Amino acid sequence: MKIAIIGSGNVGAALGAHWAAAGRSVVFGVRNPAAEKAQAAVAKAPGSRAATVAEAAAEAEVVVLTTPWGDATKEALDACGDLAGKIILDCTNPVNQTFDGLSLGLTTSAGEQVQAWAPQAKVVKIFNTTGSNNMENPDYGGRGATMLYCGDDPVAKETAATLAAEIGFEPADVGPLTQSRFLEPLAMLWISMALRYGYGREIAFQLLRR
Repeated sequence: MKIAIIGSGNVGAALGAHWAAAGRSVVFGVRNPAAEKAQAAVAKAPGSRAATVAEAAAEAEVVVLTTPWGDATKEALDACGDLAGKIILDCTNPVNQTFDGLSLGLTTSAGEQVQAWAPQAKVVKIFNTTGSNNMENPDYGGRGATMLYCGDDPVAKETAATLAAEIGFEPADVGPLTQSRFLEPLAMLWISMALRYGYGREIAFQLLRR
């Protein structure tokens, strides 16, 4: 499977390292492939490489959006070129400029906006409800943190679940893409608990069944 990770920040670097270790073909799509940040992500994921956004997306089957929300995400999608038929894993959250709330929510979502910007792609909302530290290591007492995801295409969701499980998460399908309206506020809950209310970043959500 060929994966293009759009962005080379903490989330992209963590995901790329796991998938490269699992033998996936990983390319980081960035504005400047020679930049220090891009090369640092490549160094964490032996066997990966950096390329322009267009080059990375063109050869990929799966495009992983790890960009900041807003213009950066729209510009990245535009730079990808033709995304028809490709799977997009949308890791974005519409966090506002003061980082204490969301700029979208409940009546629509970033996930739905990504689908509107790339109407011929198959969008799955995933990897947005926890921090990059948990993407580096999702293990809690011998059990993986839960990774909730949603989307409208069954095959795309199966692919997303497989990639989440490879990292060590326990994937859980929560329904159609409109469920992004609830996953994104859940991400804001994690952010506020971790950074504002004393829990720290070493926390994760876990779905329990009986």
